[in-house]
Amino acid sequence: MKLATYRDGSRDGQLVVVSRDLATAHYATGIAAKLQQVLDDWNFLSPQLQDLYETLNQGKARHAFPFDPAQCMAPLPRAYQWADGSAYINHVELVRAARNAEVPKSFYEDPLMYQGGSDDFLGPQEEARFLSEEWGIDFEAEVAVVTGDVPMGAGPDQALDGVRLLMIANDWSLRNLIPNELAKGFGFFQSKPATAFSPVAVTPDELGDAWAKGRVNLVLQSAWNGRKVGMCDAGPDMTFHFGQLIAHVAKTRNVRAGSIIGSGTVSNKGVTDAKGKTDWPKGYSCIAEKRAIETIQDGKPSTEFMRFGDTIRIEMKGKDGQSIFGAIEQKVTNGQ
Repeated sequence: MKLATYRDGSRDGQLVVVSRDLATAHYATGIAAKLQQVLDDWNFLSPQLQDLYETLNQGKARHAFPFDPAQCMAPLPRAYQWADGSAYINHVELVRAARNAEVPKSFYEDPLMYQGGSDDFLGPQEEARFLSEEWGIDFEAEVAVVTGDVPMGAGPDQALDGVRLLMIANDWSLRNLIPNELAKGFGFFQSKPATAFSPVAVTPDELGDAWAKGRVNLVLQSAWNGRKVGMCDAGPDMTFHFGQLIAHVAKTRNVRAGSIIGSGTVSNKGVTDAKGKTDWPKGYSCIAEKRAIETIQDGKPSTEFMRFGDTIRIEMKGKDGQSIFGAIEQKVTNGQ
């Protein structure tokens, strides 16, 4: 099933069920008012929502209305936890190679992860407001999951069973603030502003066989100012699958229902031809990676970060060509 949260003037919005083709929606009134309620009582409430979803898809829901992504908040407008990984080691390899730094062996054995702010997420069409272009504004196209309860010490298989919903994300980064923050030895903070999520969150069964072994084997598309810059395959180059990422979080703590776990920037390996030249035909899911590639190839980056007025569109389509989560469509604006 597909779920969204409509704006209603409150902090947590109003839960709606959305049809498979994203054409119609129906308020979940009488079942649950908020998505967090469903996650807290999944076994009891989700079957009721599934019944409504099936009725909606059959065109028999009495109070259905046209679905409008512009009315959506993030599916979970605020969450108990937002932990973002860097599951695509190719991305780390490129960024480090650009500054002549090796990737530690441990990076291939233990996931990288940071704890982000989860009290204020952006809706899929909400403006991304920043106070300065000099901060190095960068989009990051990612996949994310929402969990149920996962106990401390859970292994990857058990953790994977805790996945309730999937989304796509734009995990904004302020690249020029990152070096000074990391130099302090305490990780990201100001350099990671509010993350945006897709209009709808979907249950894993909506992806069919594209959801396999904790990975989404579909293409994540990114278009910057209307120009397609990324057609990145989210599946094969994901070093750590979502079960491993969730298990990493659960190593020392319980993971509670409503936790969101991100994949990190979706990244694909380059292709080297017979002459030894490497190209990246699938493009990129963040500007920092493009700049790293330029540095490797040309000795310096030539692509600038985003400016006020720039737009970014992130979307994932199924094998039938239809949008699964709806699109994230944001404009960068001056927050002053």
